[in-house]
Amino acid sequence: MKEKVQKRASSNTVYGLGIIGALIYYISHATSFWIGVLGILKAIVWPAFLVYELLKYVGAS
Repeated sequence: MKEKVQKRASSNTVYGLGIIGALIYYISHATSFWIGVLGILKAIVWPAFLVYELLKYVGAS
């Protein structure tokens, strides 16, 4: 029986560290409970914000 080996698992590690970093950033800057909850949600989808700002910066339509 062959075992499945996951390749390129380092991208999951980078994403996970990014989520942890974003959580720390957003929660430490929260001024109320609900802003902290919003920060948790933002931390989960931080790559979408990154890509949006990058595309806006390079002038993509």
